[in-house]
Amino acid sequence: MLSAKPATIEDYIAAFPAPTQKILKEVHSCIKKAAPQAEETIGYGIPTYKLNGNLVHFGGYKQHVGFYPAPAGIKAFEKELSVYKSSKGAVQFPLSEPMPLTLITKIVKFRVKQNLEKPAKKK
Repeated sequence: MLSAKPATIEDYIAAFPAPTQKILKEVHSCIKKAAPQAEETIGYGIPTYKLNGNLVHFGGYKQHVGFYPAPAGIKAFEKELSVYKSSKGAVQFPLSEPMPLTLITKIVKFRVKQNLEKPAKKK
């Protein structure tokens, strides 16, 4: 899938097959709408959003989209996320199912609120 390190989220998405690109674009758009003030970057080799620290990350894989809202984001929505394979800080949304964009939006907004409530990070 990815050979060179992408410079932008658009470059990252462009490296995937067309059907996966469509899904990743939906997730990207969903996060941008939920956190318009977040800075977009590539961190850990995947799309990353920062707002007073790391906000969320997502990544494309062969069978799923990985979504990384930090452990607090997983814990706060564990009931809704219980139908997906997840770990302490990650959840896998299968490519074979519709992306839960409403749930992703709720989690991102939760993380925005959480990050804005903590003291500003020093540059």
